[in-house]
Amino acid sequence: MRRLLFDSPFSRAGFLYATAFGLVWGSIWSTGRVEKRAGLFVFRGMPPWTFGRGGSCVGGCYLTNQNVTAAVLEHEAVHKRQWQRFGMVFPLLYAVAGRNPLTNRFEIEAGLKNGGYIR
Repeated sequence: MRRLLFDSPFSRAGFLYATAFGLVWGSIWSTGRVEKRAGLFVFRGMPPWTFGRGGSCVGGCYLTNQNVTAAVLEHEAVHKRQWQRFGMVFPLLYAVAGRNPLTNRFEIEAGLKNGGYIR
């Protein structure tokens, strides 16, 4: 079952679907510069209610207001890889891992320091 869901054509399709959603959502709400950085489509100038915390990775898109340091983009690039590995199962796995970034395995893997969760 694991081989079918993770790092598979099925998860790749989920990643592409999430990326398409992120591209549409970002295109609708972004009022800032849109660029490709660290392998991500970065949408700046997003209203705060359109993303979580300092920014959100949806597939291959990073949605934020202005939180675009090199460290943060490195952190978000790991989340992109997580989307590629898990596809549309990723949001569910992330939710089960919990909202506390200090104990969430996906935030830990992406790097708590780069994500701005610890100094």
